Amino acid sequence: MKIRAHIILTSFLIALTLLSCRKSDIVVDNTKRVVDDGSGIGNVTWTADEDYMLEGFVFVNPGQTLTIEPGTVIRAKTGQGENASALIISRGAKIIAEGTPENPIIFTVEGDDLEGSVPIESRGLWGGLIILGNAQLNSEFNESKIEGIPLSETRGIYGGSVNNDNSGILKYVSIRHGGTNIGENNEINGLTLGGVGSGTTIEYVEVISNLDDGFEFFGGTVNCKYLAAAFCGDDAFDFDEGYRGKGQFWLAIQAPALGDNLAEHDGGTNPVYGEPYCIPEIYNATYIGNGQLQSSNLMVFSDDAGGKYYNSIFTNQIAGIEIEYIDGVNDSYTQFANENLVFENNIFYQIENNISSNILSAFNVSGDALTVQQEALQDYFLTAQNEIIDPGISITETDYDVIPTGDVETNLASYPDDWYDAVTYKGAFDPTGSNWLEGWSLLSKSGKIR
Repeated sequence: MKIRAHIILTSFLIALTLLSCRKSDIVVDNTKRVVDDGSGIGNVTWTADEDYMLEGFVFVNPGQTLTIEPGTVIRAKTGQGENASALIISRGAKIIAEGTPENPIIFTVEGDDLEGSVPIESRGLWGGLIILGNAQLNSEFNESKIEGIPLSETRGIYGGSVNNDNSGILKYVSIRHGGTNIGENNEINGLTLGGVGSGTTIEYVEVISNLDDGFEFFGGTVNCKYLAAAFCGDDAFDFDEGYRGKGQFWLAIQAPALGDNLAEHDGGTNPVYGEPYCIPEIYNATYIGNGQLQSSNLMVFSDDAGGKYYNSIFTNQIAGIEIEYIDGVNDSYTQFANENLVFENNIFYQIENNISSNILSAFNVSGDALTVQQEALQDYFLTAQNEIIDPGISITETDYDVIPTGDVETNLASYPDDWYDAVTYKGAFDPTGSNWLEGWSLLSKSGKIR
């Protein structure tokens, strides 16, 4: 009986130990396996002296906070469909991931030694980072289920009425090689932001070689500075469901012979023509196309979406900006007519063969001629102080010199409020200053940018 009792007690203690370790402290080969049994990972801090491995869909549940110290590397198991791995910050949860230029926080795939073992343009090897919040959408009932995770997962709901909602901090964070397909062309973006509010801080974040979009904004009001999306399989930046945050210093680089649009602006999903409209306001972007794909646009605006770009540089894309016209009531051309779709004081170069009358164009899925709309867009392009000049951005087969050497310091639009840095140049980089990607980003460390 004593032996049997001892066995029972030992089994109980082992089970209790496993239960207490079920989330993030199961150690195998000196690596902490991060798994989720439905209760999330709890209030936990990940430290730079540990190795972490995401296994499956890992949630930070409502009320929980994940803190990640500078220099921490988080890897994820490979796998498609039900075997995919991703980190999801649920609505009502927080992530505090505040790296530094010297010690960035890195999300990547298992087996990445950070020294070139995974080629920089490898895509779709794991999921990505998803943050969900309580800010307003333009969807029915003001809630949606985020794409990229199974519909059966109730923790994938986002949206609400708290536009200043705070989901935490992302700063000096590199997200690499994601975009797993979980089925039926349902892929995960590098950084997905669903209903994220303006109380959230997102600065100095890069997404490298995601199979789907680099950054996708589903509604919300989050403001973002210093973003870079490079070599993604779909769009660099994608906007949906009434996103209306602010942006400054954004870089997009399209992979050679790959990718869709550098930016895609869409309206709602259900209903398509919902309010508030999708009208982000972006200053100092630098968007660099691949100069090869006729099927890829610089930007596309559809489903009632607008958007405003100022003091930006757009270069090396065969096709320009397409604006959907349907009926003059529910379409993106109406947003242009209502001054919610704006391009002012920007530089365009090697876009549509440098023909100004072709850079902005109206389209209709029925193929109808849109002569009146096209003429209005052509007249607007030049009166809005846009220029077709060489910004002096060098592009080779192996790297990009993103610091402009051309005239980018004249003919500037003013900045509307003090959230923006009132710089004296166009584009994402100071022609006389340092490159904000240096040191912490994979783009810099790999030699892809200079």
